[in-house]
Amino acid sequence: MQTIKQIIHDIADHLPEQATFDDAMYALYVRQKLEEGFRDLDEGRTYTQEEVEQRLLGKRLS
Repeated sequence: MQTIKQIIHDIADHLPEQATFDDAMYALYVRQKLEEGFRDLDEGRTYTQEEVEQRLLGKRLS
């Protein structure tokens, strides 16, 4: 498992030379959200497509 410092270095190494601070922050944000998603998968906190559709349609019809 990579440390936060290693992840930041890896992201920085893959940014283009002309990258902005916003580009770097966005890359970090995306990485964080991916990590959260993988953690949710590992811990069983997911929904099927059908469950999501039912939840969304149920809220719209209410």
